[in-house]
Amino acid sequence: MIPRLSPARRAPVVAALGSSLTVSWASSYYIPAVLAVPMAEDLGLSPVWVFGAFSMAMVVSAMVGPWAGARIDGFGGRGVLMLSNLVFAAGLGLLAVAPSLLVLFAGWAVIGLGMGIGLYEAGFATLAGIYGKDARGPITGITLIAGFASTVGWPLSGVMLATWGWREACLGWALIHLVVALPLNAWLPKGTRTVAAEATPIEEGPPPSRLALWLLAFVFAATWFNSTAMAAHLPGLLQAAGASTAVAIAAGALIGPAQVAARVLEFGLLRRFHPLVSTRFAAAAHPVAAVALVSFGGPAAYAFALLHGAGNGILTIAKGTLPLALFGPAGYGRRIGWLNAPARILQAAAPLIFGAALTAWGLSAIWLTAAIGIASFIALLALRRT
Repeated sequence: MIPRLSPARRAPVVAALGSSLTVSWASSYYIPAVLAVPMAEDLGLSPVWVFGAFSMAMVVSAMVGPWAGARIDGFGGRGVLMLSNLVFAAGLGLLAVAPSLLVLFAGWAVIGLGMGIGLYEAGFATLAGIYGKDARGPITGITLIAGFASTVGWPLSGVMLATWGWREACLGWALIHLVVALPLNAWLPKGTRTVAAEATPIEEGPPPSRLALWLLAFVFAATWFNSTAMAAHLPGLLQAAGASTAVAIAAGALIGPAQVAARVLEFGLLRRFHPLVSTRFAAAAHPVAAVALVSFGGPAAYAFALLHGAGNGILTIAKGTLPLALFGPAGYGRRIGWLNAPARILQAAAPLIFGAALTAWGLSAIWLTAAIGIASFIALLALRRT
């Protein structure tokens, strides 16, 4: 039987899982920004090939996500998360010894498998299995911690790169998985039965409608597209709006703190409301920011970063809390695996698509993401509370 831990014991579980997920994000999603160019130069390749391999990894993660979620539903998340650390370490090890493009792609494919079984979706499903419908607070907690993955990951990757080289940096991350993240995940409650097996008929409720599932999958895909597009091209976008290079970089640096501040707000004030309320406000933030940027140009760079970052921070939480609130804990892991699969695929394409739009249209490219944000807001209005 999956243990239901008291609130007093939640903090250590959240701290352990949040810390292990920080390592997983920092050593996968955030390493290309620092290591892609030296990887490419060492192998005699264009950096485009490394980013292409990374995009392939995200597609792989989308394919394995539903399986990982179903496995967590049935047996709890501890074993899956521990496996992810071993897979991440193996993939990073392959990158470290890669003599050619083929092995580089193989290493990223293995890392993609680790991403599919060891990032937020797996963490959310693990918490849903432990806490059931009370998982909203713990889900917010792990996103507060793992929200600092780039803050930790980019400098640490940079230090290892400058001290030893990119291959040794990959080995360093593999070692961190084995000696830090793996023991943290091994400490988590085990869980041996599905949430569905424990749920009462009231908890199970009617099966979710296909329309609701498709609407939510669209919202997640749309918001992940915007988030990834901004992560890849924000400085260039702000400069197209008239901001200087220094202002563009300084404004971009505000996104992380804005995300964390919004998550703190969700953890405190907004948790009193249904997740649909906070998610609708968050979905509207990017379109509002886009209007401000087009209307006022470079001087609005800071406002754009703060609004976009705050909205993105809450939307990350919503990817875990909204399916739980709308559909309940039964089958949660498998469901969020499917709901987030289209988002992972669009993530892989977002930098290329928005980059092409920015090159062709300049600042007007922001209307593409603004329209996507408005569409996600409309889809959220169509969803009903349960």
